[in-house]
Amino acid sequence: MEGFLFQATIYLGAAVIAVPLASRLGLGSVLGYLLAGIVIGPVFGLVGTESQDIQHFAEFGVVVMLFLIGLELEPRALWDMRQRLIGLGGLQVVVTTFVIMSGALLLGQNFAVALAIGLIFALSSTAIVLQTLTEKGLVQTSGGRSVFSVLLTQDIAVIPMLALLPLLAAPAVMRLLPNGSVERVVEGHGDGHATLSLVEGLPGWGVTLVTLGAVVAVVLAGTFLTRPVFRYIHHARLREMYTALALLMVVATAVLMSMVGLSPALGTFLAGVVLANSEFRHELESDLEPFKGLLLGLFFITVGAGIDFNLLFAEPVNLFALTLGVIVAKGLILYGLAVMFKLRGKERWLFTLSLAQAGEFGFVLISFSVQQGVLSPGLSGRLLLIVALSMLITPLLFILYDVVSRRMTETEELDDDEVDEQGTVIIAGIGRFGQIVNRLVQSAGFSTVVIDSNMSTVQMMRTFGFRGYFGDPTRPDLLNAAGLESAKVLVVAIDDKASAVTLVSYARKTRPDLHIIARARDRVHVYELFNAGADDIVREMFDSSLRAGRYVLENLGLTEFEAAEAEETFYDHDRKALRELAELWQPGVPVADIPGYVARARELNNDLETAFAIRQQAKENEAKDGTDG
Repeated sequence: MEGFLFQATIYLGAAVIAVPLASRLGLGSVLGYLLAGIVIGPVFGLVGTESQDIQHFAEFGVVVMLFLIGLELEPRALWDMRQRLIGLGGLQVVVTTFVIMSGALLLGQNFAVALAIGLIFALSSTAIVLQTLTEKGLVQTSGGRSVFSVLLTQDIAVIPMLALLPLLAAPAVMRLLPNGSVERVVEGHGDGHATLSLVEGLPGWGVTLVTLGAVVAVVLAGTFLTRPVFRYIHHARLREMYTALALLMVVATAVLMSMVGLSPALGTFLAGVVLANSEFRHELESDLEPFKGLLLGLFFITVGAGIDFNLLFAEPVNLFALTLGVIVAKGLILYGLAVMFKLRGKERWLFTLSLAQAGEFGFVLISFSVQQGVLSPGLSGRLLLIVALSMLITPLLFILYDVVSRRMTETEELDDDEVDEQGTVIIAGIGRFGQIVNRLVQSAGFSTVVIDSNMSTVQMMRTFGFRGYFGDPTRPDLLNAAGLESAKVLVVAIDDKASAVTLVSYARKTRPDLHIIARARDRVHVYELFNAGADDIVREMFDSSLRAGRYVLENLGLTEFEAAEAEETFYDHDRKALRELAELWQPGVPVADIPGYVARARELNNDLETAFAIRQQAKENEAKDGTDG
């Protein structure tokens, strides 16, 4: 027990010291975790071979992360990604495998070994890339969604890769056992752990049926069992039970997928997608987020601690050259695919630099290849080191991306984001006005889609965990993608007065039944928006000015009730006056040059004094009646 606590102290202490320091230096948390692992492992030798066992445990953080990502994706959004999944992701895996395999053949490896190496390096690091994209608020950009599509395709591709590797094994050596049976002998060693399987020994059709049954079971359980189970847990009224249930769902799904030979990460991702529309989504996210962060951090530490510096110092030139060769080769392939799929500017560089490394599943494939006799232990050690070095370099590639992004000119025309979700409320513009509306509506449990033409504003939203899309809100295609045909409310909060009127006019023509709430700069803008078809119009300074005026009245001796009454009277009169004057207003003519408008405005000002007098008289009559009674 003391040994376990000592190791936990080392790992947690290294993380607490290194990660904040790396973040303060602008290196990111991932690089901080990796450096912490190097310090406590190869440098000071505070941890030993147990880091490999801890790494297997920490890989569960990837599983939790994909479950949480699934919660953010509705099935419809996943279907909309099919072109990227099949086209972009599929091409990346196939082309990278072929290119790396060709390089291995040129270096003297046989076909089976070269193909295994190509498969290993076709994968990228889901853990590092998604963690970094999330920290930088880049997941919802066009490049970020393309990166996610490729990573998801790679996770799916691990399944056929594991099925293919045993077929690449060298011819088996048969050994006669004392009981007369024969045993297949391969180079390498297993891990000594028996794995419970539901498909072992079944014919091909049986394996297919059991696998499909497991997938269907996950979908049905997520659809029909979640609500009653949460209701049952709720009766306990213990906060930790929700956390226990969230962990149980993820662990059970991962175990079931492993028992049928599927990727646990892929299975939990599917479970997350099933629950994306559930009312328990936010509860699950809040319960699992801390576990995801800690486990991923532990995983990165074990990667750093597992780097074999003895081998690295023995062959530094060869290993660094091979690592850079893999990164450059993958980068060229990714850049070509980015061009082919019309990614532009910074999105193209984000796609290229974020996926150029090898990934954590490479460790799994290397270990499995050794067990199956495809790779020798000596070669596998070098491959493991190349994978680890490429992952260690990844944060530096993201720093390079930041430099490239900053150096791109401000005048570069940015591509609009591809809106891949729809909401009950569409908010056009997310400045000081729009963000308060967005937060209030979301806090009440309603879905919103936010579109803004200011990239820095959208990036700031993403940094603080709010989803938003960059683009011109007046573009019909973006509005339609955001769900204009099915939305209940459109909030027009953009700064440009003419664009706001244009947007209201288009929305009203497209959806006569849509309720449109618009922000106005001044009274004339109110008239323009009213003519364009807005239902509710809010002058940006009006409500705050009313509140300030009420405070003035309170400090001049009126009671809070009297000040509130005066405020309400002014508010009602102003709304009535606005509607009347809007009928007299003439577009393009200054209001001072419209005789009927000026005359009615003066009458309405007098009416305001009358309204105050009437309300005061009614109040005095009520007080008198109360006294008489």
